[in-house]
Amino acid sequence: MISASDRKNAVMLIDEAVASGASLAKACNELGIKERAHYRWIRLKKETGSYDDLRPNAERKVPANKLSAEERQAVIKTVNKPEYASMPPCELVPALADEGIYIGSESTIYRILREEKMQNHRGRSEAPKRNHPTTYSADAPNQVWMWNITYLNGPHRGMYYYLYLFTDLYDRDIVGWEIYDTESAEHASDLVRRTCLKQQRLTTEPLVLHSDNGSPMKGATMLATLYQQGITPSNSRPRVSNDNPYAESLFKTLKYRPNYQPKGFESIEAAREWVSLFVKWYNYEHHHSGINFLTPNQMRSGKGPEILQKRHQVYEAAKAAHPERWNGRATRNWSMPDKVYLNPETKVEITNISKEM
Repeated sequence: MISASDRKNAVMLIDEAVASGASLAKACNELGIKERAHYRWIRLKKETGSYDDLRPNAERKVPANKLSAEERQAVIKTVNKPEYASMPPCELVPALADEGIYIGSESTIYRILREEKMQNHRGRSEAPKRNHPTTYSADAPNQVWMWNITYLNGPHRGMYYYLYLFTDLYDRDIVGWEIYDTESAEHASDLVRRTCLKQQRLTTEPLVLHSDNGSPMKGATMLATLYQQGITPSNSRPRVSNDNPYAESLFKTLKYRPNYQPKGFESIEAAREWVSLFVKWYNYEHHHSGINFLTPNQMRSGKGPEILQKRHQVYEAAKAAHPERWNGRATRNWSMPDKVYLNPETKVEITNISKEM
């Protein structure tokens, strides 16, 4: 709130400005107040002889439907009776009605319980548990990988090829892939080994592999291989489709490419050839929105900061040449966050995975 002395000074300055020929609107705007506030302060001065704000001490009517202190205590006393202590308000209200008693609505009782810090799970059963998604962070390549399987149509209806795809959370690079004619933990296990060799990863380096809950992801052969490689397995929540969002997004990018074959590939070799070209395009040419429109290869090679700094300089030069086009606004943000998160909606502080392992 604006103090009485500040109001008095503001009215004095505005009156002086208006007397000197300025408009009231511009004079008020210079002080950051509204014209109606100026008029209200003048009226307040005439009516009360002071600029003091009367709102803090104003008398407020108590709502007619508000419970009295006695009625509020009656609610608290009733919910704590032994026969009602295990009942939630949704059961308590009908039970009281059967006895010809009304102490308040369900919402009123819930509100009083919350205000009195009494809104706890009632009864002996366990309180419902919320299964939050697993969250990981990465600030360098090969800290968190994600993988999934999608089907590609074959030459005949009902015939499919299965694409196994591994990507890196930090730079979105496709680190490994293969196409098989079946889904199995053995195929996934073999691909994990080959991907680790390709990335020259040591078994002592911490790595999380996140996937959904399919049988190839949780098969005994796959899990044994992950433990041998020093990889921590992570799975999505059961029956939740969006805990592995980056993998799902990549499959959509793949299947919406202009030269994708939605009617089916003639052979598994043709499918492998097409995916090979897609992976090359995705890693080296695709400017990914999730990494500020760098390519995955630019991120993985460490050229990202230099490229983003150059973009920033280009925008700053354009702004210097025509500042009126920016109207005082900053140029586009070409920076990258220090960490990339998987399922960042979890409200807990997450440390780097290399520090957790």
